[in-house]
Amino acid sequence: MKKLIAGLIVIVGIGFFFFTRKGKVIKHVAMSYVAPVNFINEQGNTIKDRIMIPEGYQRMTPAENTFQYYVQNYALKPHGAKIINYNGNEYGYQKGHVGILEIPVPDNGLQQCADALIRMRAEYLWETNRKEKIGFNFTSGHYCSWEAYSQGFRPKINGNRVTFHKTATPDTSKEGFYRYLNLIYMYAGTQSLYDELSKVTSVENLQIGDMLIYPGSPGHVVMIVDMILHSNGEKMFILAQGNTPAQSVHILKNLNDSNTSPWYTLEMDAYLEIPTYYFEETKFVRFKDV
Repeated sequence: MKKLIAGLIVIVGIGFFFFTRKGKVIKHVAMSYVAPVNFINEQGNTIKDRIMIPEGYQRMTPAENTFQYYVQNYALKPHGAKIINYNGNEYGYQKGHVGILEIPVPDNGLQQCADALIRMRAEYLWETNRKEKIGFNFTSGHYCSWEAYSQGFRPKINGNRVTFHKTATPDTSKEGFYRYLNLIYMYAGTQSLYDELSKVTSVENLQIGDMLIYPGSPGHVVMIVDMILHSNGEKMFILAQGNTPAQSVHILKNLNDSNTSPWYTLEMDAYLEIPTYYFEETKFVRFKDV
């Protein structure tokens, strides 16, 4: 645990102008600077080991073998790793993250924001021998399971009409599994996740693995990958995202609060800024129980 240190405050009281989010100009504001607190353990190689917690909080400890445990203990690349696009180039903005998840980025460009989180969920089910539970809806609403795909069934898509036919040789290999995920990436996304998954309607009920989502085309989605609880009942959260273009899945800084970053406080139906994106309203969904 690490104390919040309110170090080195500099007050400057002369004629500054700055713009609020809605474009209003505020004049003659006393500006203050608070030295940021560092909650990063550079030697940590998992999410929970990389991010330290503020004083007065306790980290939530999910049961082993759950999706929440899987996410919280996800492996990270070494500290300082950069966000890499699917084409091998560095992403143009490298100041908004504190860690890179060990999730390969295919060079086909398909594994974008929703797809990266779908992959995490699918790999969790694969690795915990629950392959029969792997399945996702297309944006059309049609369910596509790994089980059917592995037996050779493929979709025939005509507009919003989807039918499945056995046109391929059965293949239960890991390579076949990733071909299945490429199919899901093509026909699923933020809208299908929002339509398919159960909604979480209170901060009190949020848990690791839940997703903050704006459905649409384009939409966006980020995942809660860690959570802490204060003795007064307040919760704080760590968020991670994939992105467009397809790129490394990364843990987000909180650029609006250097004293708690990368921890976020969340409210329901509230405006929230994250690096490179903002949500007009915070809506949350959860993968189905298995």
